[in-house]
Amino acid sequence: MARAQGARAQMALAFETTYGAPPASGFTRMPFASATLGAEQPLLNSELLGYGRDPLAPIKDALTADGNVVVPIDAEAFGFWLKAAFGQPITTGTVAPYSHEFRSGGWVLPSMSIETGMPEVPRFAMYSGCMLDTLSWQMQRSGLLTATASLVAQGEAIATTSAAGTLAEIDLQRFGHFNGAITRNGQPLGNIVSAEITYANTLDRIETIRSDGRIDGADPGMAALTGRIEVRFADQLLVNQAINGEPCEMTFAYVLTSGESLTLVAHAVYLPRPRIEISGPQGVQASFDWQAAKDTVTGRMCTITLVNERETY
Repeated sequence: MARAQGARAQMALAFETTYGAPPASGFTRMPFASATLGAEQPLLNSELLGYGRDPLAPIKDALTADGNVVVPIDAEAFGFWLKAAFGQPITTGTVAPYSHEFRSGGWVLPSMSIETGMPEVPRFAMYSGCMLDTLSWQMQRSGLLTATASLVAQGEAIATTSAAGTLAEIDLQRFGHFNGAITRNGQPLGNIVSAEITYANTLDRIETIRSDGRIDGADPGMAALTGRIEVRFADQLLVNQAINGEPCEMTFAYVLTSGESLTLVAHAVYLPRPRIEISGPQGVQASFDWQAAKDTVTGRMCTITLVNERETY
């Protein structure tokens, strides 16, 4: 009997026309590093008395389908996760390279069907009605550059054969930490040790009473763009901004030599006043747990631009 191995696992993704209804075709093979996406249904212990010390049979509780997917930040596949987080992008360009602009604050977010397969068992699990709750990643000096997508799904359907059909392939071109840069108000921001970025849709699950135990949907709440930057304390620039309560524009970007790029612009970033600690003879660092807000000029909180060879998402 074959045993499941992660090396042979595969993931397919397609956007849905109707929430909770997997499309018959149009799935794309997605690169991923790990996935906890799944459905679980706990058991409730019996509370009844009068039948002795041994408990009666438990009953099933509500069904929950959600989890995280760790994906590479690349020039093409990452656009699918950005579309799930922000909605349909504004694409410009008549020939490659194309520029896909994702904007925060959209009222309508697309749902996805995601199938994870372990062909050696075989087990193919189709998760329909997947909505993206949070998308987060870190910027640092070295290591593999990945992002974590937190998903809320409507339900799970398990089969012994794939329902995704023939998968479209993508040209994987990964960004690396070496390709990253951070600017503040258009000027390079120095002495940054690491940075964290998290975009949240704050999904509200519609947990109605249904015979199949599934949710009716997940509505987006107030969006949030937050993070943290670790800074080698060298000047008062960021501290003074925090004290004065003034916003700044911060840009987190990755650029490949071949021309592909990913740029996140937080138009109005506010910094808290940090505690400056001297913990020993080594260099002094400060942490800023920043948060972005709606900019009065652009009319939105952030803009992400992905430049690649793909014509549409």
